[in-house]
Amino acid sequence: MSMHAKVPRRRLLASGLGMSGSLLLGCGTEPGTDVSRRTLPTDDELTRRGTLLGVAPFVGETDTPLDTAFNQDLDGRLYTDLSTLEPDALLVTNEDFYIRTRYPDLLVPPDPWTIKIGGLVGSERAIALPELASLEAAQGTVLLECSGNARGAAFGLLSSAEWSGIPLAAVLAELDVDTAATRVLVSGFDAYSELSRDNQSQPGASWVFTFEDIARTGAFLATRMNGEALPADHGAPVRLVVPGWYGCTCIKWVNEIDLVDDTEPSTAQMREFAGRTMQSGTPDLARDFIPAEIDVAALPIRVEKWVLDGAVVYRVVGIVWGGSVAASALEIRFGDDGAWQPVTDYTPPSDLETWSLWTTRWQPPALGDYGIVLRVAAPLLRTRRLDAAYYLREVAIDEVT
Repeated sequence: MSMHAKVPRRRLLASGLGMSGSLLLGCGTEPGTDVSRRTLPTDDELTRRGTLLGVAPFVGETDTPLDTAFNQDLDGRLYTDLSTLEPDALLVTNEDFYIRTRYPDLLVPPDPWTIKIGGLVGSERAIALPELASLEAAQGTVLLECSGNARGAAFGLLSSAEWSGIPLAAVLAELDVDTAATRVLVSGFDAYSELSRDNQSQPGASWVFTFEDIARTGAFLATRMNGEALPADHGAPVRLVVPGWYGCTCIKWVNEIDLVDDTEPSTAQMREFAGRTMQSGTPDLARDFIPAEIDVAALPIRVEKWVLDGAVVYRVVGIVWGGSVAASALEIRFGDDGAWQPVTDYTPPSDLETWSLWTTRWQPPALGDYGIVLRVAAPLLRTRRLDAAYYLREVAIDEVT
């Protein structure tokens, strides 16, 4: 069987959001410990000579259909089905790319769309989007992750696509910037026909960046996604994309850019997402926010069940993403009593702005549910969510040999 054979799509996951403390607080051993009970086949042996029986289900996650948009405005969501990723299919289609807030019914886009430029500039002005067409260029493949991405959503608020757009630094270079300006406030359309149920989401579509943030990340105003005009739910006709930062900073429906100084207050959006972007409290001033960067992270996306030479072997397929430096090695642990062992088929990603796949084989010692967590074995990197077992998934094993 081909290594790239498709596995059955798992459209519904078991309900329930609980995360047991025993799964989080495993008794690990020193990095590099080999806990194989017997010699496992190589990935090539398994996929070349073995037979794929199916996929072991993750449990305790969402019962909401994946790749399907639901609800409206601030409560609008779409969870991407990560289980279908393959080496030759790592881009998410526009239709299946995750959605955190849907297109507001009250948004009637002007023709042409304009971006108001204000604040600490020589004179305020409005730039029509067609005026920036000469600056548009391919921006490559960039991953976005909602800072609220969690197990309860099957970690489906995470997707990667190819983008085209206008470098924000190039737009700023055309402005008469006051010498007092130190930061850039980017805002988007922010009027909704329905308030969020139970105040789960607050209106507030704006974020403040330093000039250095913009230059270092290569932030851009996206106008195209996977070769097509930007879809409405993804910020049409123009949204901000900040590679390597959480999606809450990637403002949709951008209609205003203001140059500000160090006294600028933090925005409503910054305050709402302060905890999820790992700030120290909720700073009153934008200057006291640290960059909302995504650390190196990894999780399993499916656990395939194979049989080879009469033995059942499980093949764990996962992704790694985030960080400004690639992890040179990953380790994985199965169950709270399991020991850390190396991810056997892992190549450090060459592109840090998207995700890459890894695989490892596993023979569970007994039937039951196993929590799966990962960590970076080397080098020493900031991995705040991995450190807290944030990306833990629990899989149900129904057959062992």
